[in-house]
Amino acid sequence: MALELHLLRDYLSRFSIDLSQIQAEQFNEYYELLIEKNKVMNLTTIIDPLEVEVKHFIDSMTLLELALPQSGTRILDLGTGAGFPGIPIKIIFPDIEITLLDSLNKRIVFLNEVIEKLALDKVKTRHGRAEEMAQSDEFRESYDLVVSRAVANLSTLCEYCIPFVKVHGSFIAYKADRSEAELSQAKNAIELLGANINKTIFLELPGKNNEKRCLIDIKKIRHTAKRFPRKAGIPSKDPL
Repeated sequence: MALELHLLRDYLSRFSIDLSQIQAEQFNEYYELLIEKNKVMNLTTIIDPLEVEVKHFIDSMTLLELALPQSGTRILDLGTGAGFPGIPIKIIFPDIEITLLDSLNKRIVFLNEVIEKLALDKVKTRHGRAEEMAQSDEFRESYDLVVSRAVANLSTLCEYCIPFVKVHGSFIAYKADRSEAELSQAKNAIELLGANINKTIFLELPGKNNEKRCLIDIKKIRHTAKRFPRKAGIPSKDPL
């Protein structure tokens, strides 16, 4: 079943972005691969075509509310899962460089299949834990932008993500809804990690359900101390 992508087209048009025929075909191919692979492994509970368009594709592109990636921008999608938000961002901005990082290897295998079928270039996949990868010279403070839709406490998510961000770069956290308490609790962690909250926006996704979202733009202002992130498991058990 082909997705018509009317809602995605309308959303992108707000930012003067036209969805090309090739990009539309890539989104459709991605949807078909997602649904087919989901029959044998748990990638998503969302399989209805319209819900995938809104809750995965458009939700991924809400990045545009805060940033418009330029050619050559280096992006890390941490805890990418089935490829959100990284793959939709890559489809719309083919000239960026993106790394998709996940701790589950079978998801990486799926993503490699997606990358091959969609003929995407300048995309790397990496299997590993953020706590270990962030201590590698190859990845530490190497990205202009880090994005994550991973489900985690914001303090924990910041400890995973901010060490990968270059000074003056940004980490954009996708959250399900507004949570002033979570934001307040994360301020200490953000400061310790060498960053500050630049902007927070609240929005509703298009469609009949009016799903609410919160995006948090965290700006890196100085180098992150080498002791962060702490060893595997500690950030989630004992948030900063």
